Formats: sequence, structure tokens, C-alpha cells
Amino acid sequence: MPVSIDIDIGGTFTDCYVVYGDQFITNKAPTTHYNLSVGFIQAIKGVADKLDIDYEELLEEAEAIRYSTTTALNALIERKGPKLGLITTAGFEDTILIGKGSQWAHGIPLADQKNIAAIAKPEPLIPREMTVGLRERIDCFGNVVIPLTKEDILEKIQYLVDNGCQGFVVSLLWSFSNPEHEQMVRQVIEEEYPDHYLGRMPVILSSEVSPKLGEYPRTMTAILSTYLQGSMRDHLTVLGQELRDNGYKKPILLVHSTGGMAKISRTMAVNTCNAGPVAGLFGGIHLAKLYGLENVAVTDMGGTSFDIGLVVKGGIPFYQFNPTIDRWQVNTSSIETKSIGAGGGSIAWIRPDFGTMEVGPRSAGSMPGPACYDRGGTEPTVTDADLVLGYLNPDYYLGGRMRLNREKAVQAIKSKLADPLGITVEEAALRLCRIVDGHMGNETFKETALKGYDPREFVIFALGGAGATHCAGFGRYLDAQKIYIPTTGSVFCAFGSSAMDIVHVYEAYKHLVLQEPNGGAYLSDYHSFNEVVERLKNMSARDLLAEGFGQKDIVYSLELEMKYGTQLHTTRFTSPKLQISSEDDVKAIISGFNTAYGELYDPIGAFPQGGMEIETFILKAVVPKSPSVLPTFSYEGTDPSLALKGYRLIYWDDNAGFQKTAIYDREALRCGNEVNGPAVVEGQDCTIVVPEDYLYKVDQYLNGVMERIK
Repeated sequence: MPVSIDIDIGGTFTDCYVVYGDQFITNKAPTTHYNLSVGFIQAIKGVADKLDIDYEELLEEAEAIRYSTTTALNALIERKGPKLGLITTAGFEDTILIGKGSQWAHGIPLADQKNIAAIAKPEPLIPREMTVGLRERIDCFGNVVIPLTKEDILEKIQYLVDNGCQGFVVSLLWSFSNPEHEQMVRQVIEEEYPDHYLGRMPVILSSEVSPKLGEYPRTMTAILSTYLQGSMRDHLTVLGQELRDNGYKKPILLVHSTGGMAKISRTMAVNTCNAGPVAGLFGGIHLAKLYGLENVAVTDMGGTSFDIGLVVKGGIPFYQFNPTIDRWQVNTSSIETKSIGAGGGSIAWIRPDFGTMEVGPRSAGSMPGPACYDRGGTEPTVTDADLVLGYLNPDYYLGGRMRLNREKAVQAIKSKLADPLGITVEEAALRLCRIVDGHMGNETFKETALKGYDPREFVIFALGGAGATHCAGFGRYLDAQKIYIPTTGSVFCAFGSSAMDIVHVYEAYKHLVLQEPNGGAYLSDYHSFNEVVERLKNMSARDLLAEGFGQKDIVYSLELEMKYGTQLHTTRFTSPKLQISSEDDVKAIISGFNTAYGELYDPIGAFPQGGMEIETFILKAVVPKSPSVLPTFSYEGTDPSLALKGYRLIYWDDNAGFQKTAIYDREALRCGNEVNGPAVVEGQDCTIVVPEDYLYKVDQYLNGVMERIK
């Protein structure tokens, strides 16, 4: 019997999705920031309780635990990483301090970038006094110009150790062309300061983390990987031991922001920073294929953030090849998603300069959470407003597992918003909801329109614990005619990771001229191209073999970073050839690049007369996984009356005030049932708000589909 467990840790809740034979079980538990393992375990135990089996039995039967986590990113935001030392080439100790010309704006919202006088470069993760330079030099061709000596290495690392270094980052010039000197530094450190002396202090080489051109982003990638590794290592060590003690014997698979997953030992911490939204996007692709949809805006409104990802023509069209993590640009690729501070826990406040209401980006999180959680929170949040307006049932939040305190919500909104603005509590709550709906709707509109698409051609997947409550509100900004609300929507990132393949990504720098300028000669040294690919294939086979996969299980694809001969920057595209053996193969790659360049920019911008050059090879090794097949149900008619729970007063607008509104039980609705708005559909893990101009239908998968009828 197939059993798998998928976990996604968010800022407010930890979500769990379990496949148990032909059953699909979901559960949510509060995120325990003091120790993420506690919420992780509680989420799994909740599923075991629903199955009426022992927690240990569930773990023993599990074939895989897949985990998307933002542990690393949280440690970076809070600056809780270890004290590190940077070892670089002498004369280049100030590289990360100088940065790039645009570094001052990296990671800063556009509105804040306009206030240039108040912006400063970020404080470096490694201060200047913890940076040392070695007298060595390797040129751009990989030739050793100045040899490195062991005495120089010993002197510099002893200085760092004496000053409290807890980890080493090694980033030498042109090390990606020849890693000999970086490897020598690591060897000396391991010989001079073995494990029993330094314990688990990491030594990270930039030539292994980011073997490609770009001194500053390559160094920052290595620094972030080292800085984040400590927090992840401690958390995953505790979690792994807890799982092993209770019967789970397989490795934990971590979701990557590149679109795949791998064992902990094959995962760089820097590749986990956007794992949750990426997993949700893959879940969106799976559902889009199920429904035959081409263009989908995958939106996830959780407790802390609102995430947006686009599915276009059934796939993922957008990647970031030099993403910014916090305030630093790195050299790793990542699937592009957008996040803003808009969730159920987003705090509403009055702008002191204009006296107007604003919502977010600060969040109440899970501890103490919104005021209505009754855990000590006093700030008014989106969830408090939803409760005051009557959208949420205080006795049936999370299916009754958590009770909400309406009086605390009223008190928070009255004292912090209504009284200062001179309006009623209900008016303030409605305004709060409309503001956050506006933020989410405008951001989703921009994600589609600014990428050249008509927003009206997209349907919306409304995901996350709060997505179903607010989807009609923000969907109006796209003039969305259909909104899909899956039964797994509140734990959709966990569901998404269950549909993801095992993917390992390997990169190597190699400068090759495919064609000389002005229609000159084509590359004839096919071995130089194939040797790089073969080397990367051997690395992938080694790693996947260690994870239990054979060569026959692996599907390879090759991406190339290429440019025209006069360009400074490269463009990445998928090569039509994995290896080359003829001039026709070379021409096929050139033609593929011209086509990809024209689609990204404009065909008129192509300049093949300048020649064609390859800078970087990126090999993707994929072990495809068959996603779970959702069960289907028979049509049982449109009448939803058997699911009617009763009626509740709900504040729909300022003119009508509170109105008696029908409340339906989501779990009691059957395939074909239709609910006319205004109505509310209450589920065990989400609440669906259906305004008067919408019709809510239940399809063959028991997913909800909201359609505009006016």
C-alpha cells in the first residue's frame, strides 16, 4: 500500500498531506517557531488520529517524507547564522563590500527605492575583519599563474579561528575554471583542524556551490549556503532523529526552489528559500492538466503571505537565473514566484502621515497570532475582520479544533482602527478586507499584465487557508470568470510537493564558440562540448545511485547559457541536443537559441552576425514521478439543501448591513451541487465566501468552482 507524507511549514500553520493507499488525508497544525519540529510532528500525528492508527505505524509504512521549508530564509532574515570567515584571493578582500552597482536596491521594494537618501547597502554577513586573502592566482583559462602555499593557508585560517570563526567560505578567482587551489584550502583545513577539534564547522567552496562566471554572485552564493547551513542542520538533525526514533527509516527529501527535490545530503540550503511557493506552483500544474487549462494564476493566501505563480500553456515559463535572496544576488536558478505580505495574520494599521488605513506587510504569525486567537495578540488582522463580518464561524475554525474569540477581534479593530477613523467596527473590518483584497488583486493583475498576458484569459486557483475566503474579492481585479477551490487548497503546497519529480541540477562553466562572427566557421571540436555533458552526467548518476535510482530511471535535459558575440550577458534556453556529433547538431542548437531569444525579447533583437558563444552548461537529471490520481465521484444533482447547516448574519456591505445568509457544510456537498450567493460554505480547513454575483459548484473531484453570474 503506497504511503507518503508531504509537509509544508508556513509562517502561521504547518500543513500536512498524506497519501494512505487510496485515501488522501490533510491536516494543519500551528507553526511552532521556537522549534519547528514540534509543529511538524503534530501535523503528522493529526493525520494518524484521523486514520485511527498509531503515529509510529504511519511513519513505519511511509515510503517518503517530502518537506518544503523556509527555515533557512527565516534564519537569514533574523541574522541568526554563525560567525563565518571568508578566504579569497589577495587583493580582492573587499569584493562583497563593494558589491555591484545595483546592490543598494537589491531586495528593496520599489516604493522604498525612491527614497534614495534613506537607503544603505546591507550589512555584510561576513565583516571585513573576518575576510583574508591568499597569495595565489589562476587565470581565466584555468592555468596556475601564482602557486598557492600551505604556509600561507595555515597563517590565514589560524587568524580566522583565533577570531571566533565557525565556518569557512572559500572563493578564489577563476576557481570554477580550475578548483585546484580551493580544494587545497579545504584539504589543509581538514588536516590541520579535524572533526574532533572543530566539530561540524563547514568548509564551502564556491567552485562546488556555483561553478560559473560572476565573482560577486558566486561568492555570495557560497556565503549564503554556509550561513544558512547551520540553522537547517540543527533543525533537520533534531527532526531526523525524532522520525527515526518513531519508525521512519527512509531519507527526508527537501523541496528545491529549482523545481525538484533531493536528499538533505544533496541539498544546498540556499536552494530551499522559496520551496513552499514553488511546490504549490507544481500542484497548480498538476490540476491545470487535470482540467485541461492552459493559463492559470496560482494564488496562495496563507496566514503570513500571499504567493502568486503563473502557469502558461500548461507549464512554467518564468525563471530567475540570478535571484535576490533577502538583500543579496546569488548565482543559483529559481522558479519565479511573487510574494507579498498579505495573509490572514496581516496587521492593519493607520498611516501617521495620511491618517489612512493600511494592511501588512507585518504579520501576527502563529504566536501570538490574530487577536481572535486569544493568545495575547492585540493587533487587528485580516482574520479578525473576517470574524467580525461574520465570514468565519468562531466555533468551527479548523473544523472546531480551534475556537476564536470574537470579542477580542472587535476590541482590536475598535481601538486601533474604528475609533481613530471615526467609523463603526463593521465599516473598519469591511474596509480592511477590501484593502487587502486590493493588494492581492493588483499584484496578481500586474504579474499577468506586465508579463504580456491578458489577465482575463486566466482562471484563478484560490489556495491557502484564507484564499477561499478572499478569492472573490481579489478575483474581481482580473475580471476572473472562474475560480477553482480544491479540496486540498488549504494545504496545497504540501499537496504540490507530492506531484514533484526528483530533480538534481548540475552546472559547469565552459566557454565555447559555436560559430564565429559574420557567418564564420562552426564548432568542430565536438569532444569539448560532450566532455562537459558527460562529466555532469557521471556526477548525477553517482548522486542518484546513492538515493536508490538506476541509470534507466533518469531522464536528462540540457540547458545552455549563451550569448551573441558582442553581448555581455547570457540568455538561458533548453538545448535541443544533449550531445553533438555533427555540424547539423551545432546548427540545431544555434537555431534553438535564436528562437528562444526572439520569444524572450524580440526577433529583431537577435544578432547572429556577432557569432554564438556558450558560457555555462546546466544539466538536469530527473527521476519522473507519477502524481497521485484524484478520486472521482458520481453526479448527484444540483440541490445543496442536504448540506445546509443553518443561517448566520453576515455584513456584506455598508448599505445593507448584516444580512441573514445561508451556511453550507462543504464536506456534505456532493458532485453537481450548486450554491447561489450570497452564501458561505464552511469546510474543516477553509471557509468559502460566495458573494451574490457568484455561483459555487461542486465538480467530479469534489473541488469547488466559483463562476461569475452577473
